[in-house]
Amino acid sequence: MPDGYAAHLASSDEVAISLHRRLSALNHARLTPCLPDDVDAEDTVWVSARAEEAAFLRGLLAVVGEQAACAPTQPDAFLAWFEALRITGPGQGDPLFRWLAAEAPLAAMRWFLQQEVAGEAGFEDLTALTQLRMPVRPKLEMARNYWDEMGRGQAKGVHGLMLEQLARALGLHAQSCDIVWQSLALANAMAGMAANRRFAFHSVGALGVIELTAPGRAKQVAAGLKRLGVAAADRHYFDLHAVLDVRHAATWNAEIIVPLIAEDPRRARAIAEGALMRLACGAACFARYRVELGVL
Repeated sequence: MPDGYAAHLASSDEVAISLHRRLSALNHARLTPCLPDDVDAEDTVWVSARAEEAAFLRGLLAVVGEQAACAPTQPDAFLAWFEALRITGPGQGDPLFRWLAAEAPLAAMRWFLQQEVAGEAGFEDLTALTQLRMPVRPKLEMARNYWDEMGRGQAKGVHGLMLEQLARALGLHAQSCDIVWQSLALANAMAGMAANRRFAFHSVGALGVIELTAPGRAKQVAAGLKRLGVAAADRHYFDLHAVLDVRHAATWNAEIIVPLIAEDPRRARAIAEGALMRLACGAACFARYRVELGVL
């Protein structure tokens, strides 16, 4: 993770948490279904928050820009660069996850998962926003991915509901005042990219790199939950993503990233930036979690 990451966001924890709570409120207001009288979309508070969101995303772009500039613009070469992020990307191989798998006590696992729940922006909704007016081939793959996220039409298979089940089983509260700003920043970065069409290709990269890098971490979290005696039905979210996201990554890369860049090589830079923005936010979370949990 670039050393200057935090400096691009805030000068202190107090400033950062205040900013990201405002951005969280913005995303809640603009993405939650409501009636015309429920929310004034032009309220000066939200106008100000959108300006803050733009500055936050520009700050992230500045952090990852140099590395993203190294990404090739030829589809096959780009794909090789992108897939290498599984090993070389910010936050990959973080020791936090080995500790969660093998040593973390239940209280630490609960704290970690509380942060993860707070930072969960809803992959299915982000995918739905990202696919708007995309070319047909990438759009179809996003639709297939969305359908999997939605349990292929069966409520018991909806991924978000599986995570909610785990949260209930462990008594987690996503709105807790103990949520660190890095977790909120991760969710705000993902929502900001998906909700703003000028960041649509960044969102493609960010969502794709989640599919690429999540399985190894999910496997370790699942192992930790099993070690701590959490029931199989309650930990199914992580068991599933340890396996399913491997296939999702392959099809996302082949059916979305490759054709998008083949059609317009300029998109490679944006996809690379989005992937690195997501990984930088994740790496910042892992570093903060280790500090909070005393993991060296």
